[in-house]
Amino acid sequence: MRGKNHMKLYKTFLATITKGPNKSWKIHQSPNMEVEVKLRLSDSTSHQKLSDLLSPFHTKTHFQENIFFDGAKAELSSKLAVLRLRFYNDNSHCVLSLKAKPVISSGISRMEEHEEAFDPALGRACVSEPWRLLAVDSSEVLKRVREEYGVGENGLVCLGGFRNVRAVYNWKELKLELDETNYDFGTSYELECESLNPERDKKVLEQYMEQNGIGFSYSDASKFAVFRSRKLPS
Repeated sequence: MRGKNHMKLYKTFLATITKGPNKSWKIHQSPNMEVEVKLRLSDSTSHQKLSDLLSPFHTKTHFQENIFFDGAKAELSSKLAVLRLRFYNDNSHCVLSLKAKPVISSGISRMEEHEEAFDPALGRACVSEPWRLLAVDSSEVLKRVREEYGVGENGLVCLGGFRNVRAVYNWKELKLELDETNYDFGTSYELECESLNPERDKKVLEQYMEQNGIGFSYSDASKFAVFRSRKLPS
């Protein structure tokens, strides 16, 4: 953690940039429960086959970089939480997320999520110097990190991260996200679908995959958990 003078100067800098053109990105969202169907694809061949089948329904592709943080004394991870900065398409925009209380079973993931837009230049600075995050007084997410999780003068540490290529499809009134996730120890493939009726939608996706001979299994760990284990799912 830097000295008080550094922190004072940095807060002055923050006050300046939040009045600039990036103010439109400061959109706060209350914590909500994210529910997703998660199906892990067997290999790159299954990923390519599914990508080809869904190509008529493709809407966009995101190139994501995910960077994670914890308290210096594991204040977040000890409470099953993690702080993430996600950069889209290099630095076109950035989202700050606090994720907590993850539960994943039979290919259905439930997790508390609190997100807000974040200035990409500021995000990059925070990756290099994580202490800067706690100086952002305007962030509701970081307010929770300080007050609810007790991350204080010991600060935050950067855990590193991974890259993900996410293709998005609108298929049968479902928003599907097909991921190719690149860790420094290997690559994994996954289909995700955020859902209000996950059991129903999981059956629809399972039937489609089986009918088209696409190898898959239920995901049993989040991408972050895989990253921390440094071992691809078997």
